Amino acid sequence: MVKKLFFLIISLVSCHEAFPQHAYNPHHFPRHHHQTGGYVQQYLDSLETCRLRCLYDSVAAEDRAVVRGTADSLSSVSRLSVLYPLNFRYDVSRRLLSLDSAKTESDIIDKSLMMMYLLHPEHVLDAEKNFTSKTPVTLTPDAPMRNDLDITPQTTETPVVIKPSEGMSSTVHLVTVKPNFWSFGGDYSLQFLQNYVSDNWYKGGDSNYSMIGAIAVLANYNDKEKVKWENKLEMKLGMQSSQGDTLHNYKSSEDLIRLTSKLGIQAEKRWYYTLQAILSTQFTHGYKSNDPVVYSDFMSPLTVNLSLGMDYKLSWFNNRLAGSVNISPLAVNMKYVDRLSLATKHGIDEGKHTLWDFGSTFTTDLLYKISDIIKWQTRLYAYTTYKRAEVEWENTFTFQLSKYISTKVFVYPRFDDSSPSKKDTKYGYFQLKEYWSLGFNYSF
Repeated sequence: MVKKLFFLIISLVSCHEAFPQHAYNPHHFPRHHHQTGGYVQQYLDSLETCRLRCLYDSVAAEDRAVVRGTADSLSSVSRLSVLYPLNFRYDVSRRLLSLDSAKTESDIIDKSLMMMYLLHPEHVLDAEKNFTSKTPVTLTPDAPMRNDLDITPQTTETPVVIKPSEGMSSTVHLVTVKPNFWSFGGDYSLQFLQNYVSDNWYKGGDSNYSMIGAIAVLANYNDKEKVKWENKLEMKLGMQSSQGDTLHNYKSSEDLIRLTSKLGIQAEKRWYYTLQAILSTQFTHGYKSNDPVVYSDFMSPLTVNLSLGMDYKLSWFNNRLAGSVNISPLAVNMKYVDRLSLATKHGIDEGKHTLWDFGSTFTTDLLYKISDIIKWQTRLYAYTTYKRAEVEWENTFTFQLSKYISTKVFVYPRFDDSSPSKKDTKYGYFQLKEYWSLGFNYSF
């Protein structure tokens, strides 16, 4: 005890003689030239040691222990005191003058603080007797902490009111745009065919030239919920000139006007209750080579088929094969001829213009995109009264050579036993038409 007291007195005297009493300036204390500078460096080293050893390891643990109430308050304060504002603590001198010879890291901190108290008392902010009497801060970590902040912007600005100028109406007109449930499309084609046969061709035959124009227009309604209304108008006219026909310079090779309309109400995902109407006739007279008899004409015949049934929307092979299949067990069919001379040729009683009958209808309309340049469009129509039947199967193969140039192969087998006069001695009631053509094609 006497040795420590003596050492402390000698240190105070030597420091008092060596340094004048003025404000602290770190440049006045060289690190290695005199003893006082060494104490300052020791204090700085102590701060670094405390930062590395205490701040990361001890401080966090001690803080948690203080919150739990299990920490050594003296040790915690001793370690953290170098990080707090400089205040004079009595326990620092009490521990330095203690007879306990055990060395701890608190001794380094206490010696550094004591040197600051003695050498630079002007930096000491307060004494322990002043701040220990103040009400301590109690931490309650279990209590929820809330900050009720009012973040509503406070403004005293007056809202801007725009007044209409002269000539401007203050009335606002709302325009409601209704969704468009209609979609339109179509296909146009103009095809040419030329066939030359010399007069001495060993099998015979006639040279001929033909041209076929076709238009298909679509107008469909879909409300995206329950109702679909599909409309398709097809018009096709082909003219042919043949050297072997001495009576007609031109006669029709293809002649069709057909309107198909289907109104459907959705029953299931792909099934619709459907009312279907099909109207078909032709543009002009129909002749045979070297025969003056007219076999058909505009409105002769006119066929109207009205049916009620179910329609199935088909989409297979990633929509490459798409279309519809219609099954109508209830159908009424009306056939009309404007020329009475053509009545019997179309199964109508002689002297009458109209034939009514009832039966069933089956219709299939599909488009199969075989590849990017080849597509197959097929239509199968069958109507029967269970006494007679009409079956038509139209097949069109389109080879798209370029954007606007294509070639078509048309194959059209047909069966009709509505009239005994239509029975052929070789083919019976079966009929066949086919052609190949090359020309212009445009779709939209």
